[in-house]
Amino acid sequence: MLHALAGLGFGLSLIVAIGAQNMFVLRQGLRREHVGVVVAACTLSDVVLIGAGVAGAGALLGAVPWLVTVMRWGGAAFLLVYAGLAARRALRPTGASLQPDHAARPSGAGRAGAGTVLGTALAITWLNPHVYLDTLVLLGSVAGGHGEGRWWFAAGAMVGSLVWFTALGYGARLLRPVFARPGAWRVLDAVIAVVMVALAVGLLLAG
Repeated sequence: MLHALAGLGFGLSLIVAIGAQNMFVLRQGLRREHVGVVVAACTLSDVVLIGAGVAGAGALLGAVPWLVTVMRWGGAAFLLVYAGLAARRALRPTGASLQPDHAARPSGAGRAGAGTVLGTALAITWLNPHVYLDTLVLLGSVAGGHGEGRWWFAAGAMVGSLVWFTALGYGARLLRPVFARPGAWRVLDAVIAVVMVALAVGLLLAG
């Protein structure tokens, strides 16, 4: 149990920080648009990555350094495109309103298909090199220090991901009154654009 609690705390410390993935989950939660799909995609991705890290897959990154470079450039390009879309929404808003049976989301904005939302969630997760460094290398190394309890540590980290993404995705509706105001959506999209650009630049400078 102590190993699991340590994994829970360590896992949360890695994913709670503001990042592309969290911003996307928050926005989908506010729109109440395929939240279950997003939460499941992010959680299952973390489960796979954490399991691989504890199993020792982090050594692959050390053996194939060019793979990190490819992921860094691909991830930066994707983040910049996503930042551009967010900036366009901030500069050219469609307005915002509360529907009687839906959460706050821009009026007139069509719902994206589940496939599109799933693809974006997976891209934001798997094209980010930091997720591999955090889970395969860092978390895997820390888990290794727990010896035979490393899989309990991994289980705790996996539960942390499930709890966080579920709380972020479904808890976003608590901000519904705030996003009944049109300006709130513009601010959110502007923040998303800035965060995405900052992350992209950080990825490129990391090389």
